[in-house]
Amino acid sequence: MKKDIENIITGIIRRKKMVTASEVVKKTGLSRAYVNRFFQDLRDRGKIVLIGKANRAHYIMADEDTIRASKRNILNVTRIIQNANITEDAIISRIKRDTGIFENIPQNVAELTGYALSEMLNNAIEHSRSKQIKIDVQKDHGHIVFGVTDKGMGIFNNIREKKGLASNMDAIQDLLKGKETTAPQAHSGEGIFFTSKAADVLTIQSSEKKLVFNNLMEDIFIRNVRETQGTRVSFSVSLNTKKRLADIFRQYTDSSYEFSKTDVIVKLYSLGAEYISRSQARRVVAGLEKFKTVTLDFKGVNTIGQAFADEVFRVWKSGHPRVAMIVKNANENIEFMIKRAQVNAIT
Repeated sequence: MKKDIENIITGIIRRKKMVTASEVVKKTGLSRAYVNRFFQDLRDRGKIVLIGKANRAHYIMADEDTIRASKRNILNVTRIIQNANITEDAIISRIKRDTGIFENIPQNVAELTGYALSEMLNNAIEHSRSKQIKIDVQKDHGHIVFGVTDKGMGIFNNIREKKGLASNMDAIQDLLKGKETTAPQAHSGEGIFFTSKAADVLTIQSSEKKLVFNNLMEDIFIRNVRETQGTRVSFSVSLNTKKRLADIFRQYTDSSYEFSKTDVIVKLYSLGAEYISRSQARRVVAGLEKFKTVTLDFKGVNTIGQAFADEVFRVWKSGHPRVAMIVKNANENIEFMIKRAQVNAIT
């Protein structure tokens, strides 16, 4: 019986390039739970791979070409994440692994979207007080669009309460300044500001207000909406945009810099990414307080984001002033972001 069911599963895959659990249930008359045991066994043995979630879930043969081809057809994804012991980089890595949304897109678009999604996820994880966070990402009609939704206290309410402001309109005005934060010891407060510049259109809806940054129209405006709990952030950027993340950072910074040196080497490795998130930064610096000097080796890394640089060179360094730190193999983009974070640490 076991071999028969395995043959049915693999036979359908060979014929159709994929199979669903419901197809096998219909063909065999067996229960879904019983059939799923065979799917799981084949997965554990590395014979098949599960692609997609819920009603889009299907299985394919576990070879690289088939997996790549199947992922390429998955251009939208929705996840509801429990807000406990999660990091934004792990969520984004899973989306990249399971879908084709980030495949075959221009490098500058990948950097812009990766930065924005990481920042907005980080805000929801750390500030919303929401038990669940919903993420939806899609590539369609020449754009990448994502949304991050929580059911927490709401961003405008949070700013209003933390800053002792009179109204949510005052909170929006505070937010638009660009460097405001409700957690100054952990954040520079610039994530939303730079995300608003990276987007073609960015909307932040919370309470009874929707704040819209429309860079296509070169305008910012506020709309009244039906009051809802929590915050919904929506981001859209064209696959044809010429914007570059490094250029956006440079546009809104001055050129007053400073930097430090070190002795004992702890290498920064396995970071082959264009944008490194705040959560990854925390992983890198974990345990480094044991050393008197640390070297961070950026070999193979093309650029880092504001959040990573801020976390390492402002937040962590401020908390460990006796640990000397040196940077190795950093290109011009990386040096720029590091120096900028160091300036923020002393201003």
